[in-house]
Amino acid sequence: MSNHMTPPLPPYGPPVPPQPRKNPAVVTALVAGAAAVVAAAVAVAVTLGVTSDDEAKAAPTVTVTETVGEGAAPAADEEEAAEPAAEASEDGVYALGDTVTYDSDIEVGLSGFERAVSTDTAMPENAPHVRFTVKIKNGGGETLDATALTVNCSYGKDGHSSEAVFDSAAGLNGGPDTKLLAGRSINVPWGCELPKGEKLVQIEVAPDFDSETAIFTGEVE
Repeated sequence: MSNHMTPPLPPYGPPVPPQPRKNPAVVTALVAGAAAVVAAAVAVAVTLGVTSDDEAKAAPTVTVTETVGEGAAPAADEEEAAEPAAEASEDGVYALGDTVTYDSDIEVGLSGFERAVSTDTAMPENAPHVRFTVKIKNGGGETLDATALTVNCSYGKDGHSSEAVFDSAAGLNGGPDTKLLAGRSINVPWGCELPKGEKLVQIEVAPDFDSETAIFTGEVE
């Protein structure tokens, strides 16, 4: 009987060699590439679509409508007709009912024409004349010296000089004796001689010393 004994087996199997680690950058790139391919395929499918006849169908066209903002010009049919400014004739003469606007934003206009006869206490007394209102509006930024208002009249085709009528009983006291602040206006009653047989009048108005004279003309009934 032999005494040779087989050595006992080790409790565990032979050691397993370590596995090589995968490069994380390579794995990320592969995943990203696959995602890009899937996204591109989905985009193509959504954009084109497939008809029942397996033909590619074009994507719908989007129409953009431009909306007119507040700063844009309105359409021609939406524009309101602007009130026309007073237009002078070729020789710079205005109609009796016009309003003249100076570069200084001072406005001058005449209105309320009517015939009258002055009282016996007026200068001149018992004189037929035309009565009207001179309206001055100071649209500028500085005070206007309204005491410098001048009004000169004439009548007839031959241009006869017309004397101003001062009649305190009728409220004809000449020009104002105050200054006109910016943004304010004033109405000044005025009278000029006008014989009963005359209709054509010419009225020259200057609101102050710095403004040019505006010439108004027309017939008074």
